[in-house]
Amino acid sequence: MIAPTMESTIGAMLTAGKGIVAADESLPTIKKRFADINVPSTEESRRDYREMLFTTPDLNEAISGVILFDETLRQRTKDGVLMPEVLAKQGITVGIKVDKGAVALAQFTGEKVTQGLDGLRERLKEYRELGACFTKWRAVITIGEHIPTRTCIEANAEALAMFAALSQEAGLVPMVEPEVLMDGNHSIGRCEEVTMVTLNGVFAALFEHRVVLEQLLLKTGMVLSGKDCSQQADVPEVAEATVRCLLRSVPAAVPGIVFLSGGQGDEAATQRLNAICRASDVPWKLSFSFGRALQAPALKIWKGSQGNIAAAQAALRHRAQCNGLAVEGKYSEQMESAQIGNIRR
Repeated sequence: MIAPTMESTIGAMLTAGKGIVAADESLPTIKKRFADINVPSTEESRRDYREMLFTTPDLNEAISGVILFDETLRQRTKDGVLMPEVLAKQGITVGIKVDKGAVALAQFTGEKVTQGLDGLRERLKEYRELGACFTKWRAVITIGEHIPTRTCIEANAEALAMFAALSQEAGLVPMVEPEVLMDGNHSIGRCEEVTMVTLNGVFAALFEHRVVLEQLLLKTGMVLSGKDCSQQADVPEVAEATVRCLLRSVPAAVPGIVFLSGGQGDEAATQRLNAICRASDVPWKLSFSFGRALQAPALKIWKGSQGNIAAAQAALRHRAQCNGLAVEGKYSEQMESAQIGNIRR
């Protein structure tokens, strides 16, 4: 029987018309993001940025959850309020990235495996005490000549399964994220093939580790042409391939699938999400868990300046609302220039 705490967490995260902000950038990643806007990455600047995001008025109208980085989970706002409390007061579910990043897979050139299992059981107990309700672990699968290998897929599937089992043991909902990167010149057909093999491997490992499928969420990429492919699939083709791939790979027992943006442009990610959610009846609830595709406009406007906060928050709120409408298949390109806050319901 599903534990009430995990059941209620999943129910809250999969609220109709809402999605998840991935604000869990590692220190090296957020340093790169800040470098693009000429802001030094310090503990204070990172806190100011995340506080700007999390205090956006009416954010909870289109956002049901936020994935935090370890540092952020422990930080307080300028007014001394813990970041998880800021979110919880808005009815936004708090999650935490628990992996330690991808490293080179020994003897397998061009492939990676994610680390972070050592000490995870103890960290999960602490994260729950700090207010986290769900966890996330990202695996990275690269498409290239003769890759991915079966060894790479199986190594990452095993780590994802162990992470998921430990999370459920701690009463935390695991968000299992095997990301097939869009880097490369591969076709959409090749992406579909690799995504299907990867997902089949992941669910086989989850089964072996006795992970309860009803108590997890899958975070996965859309099936896309490689970003350097000369033949880019259009939106209907992406939706068709993505839905077909998932129907062939993901058990119906999984309650929900949230899509990552994976380097797509802001509007492109929303258009494709909308098409996927409108494509057909599927056994899972569909939503989004975007990072850059939600934050990029706000970050560009913010630039580390207190005077830009209101405009940056407006940009974040707009992208969240567009994607919230896409989850319900109600998005249109005209909404990009419209004030959509009053038409959500």
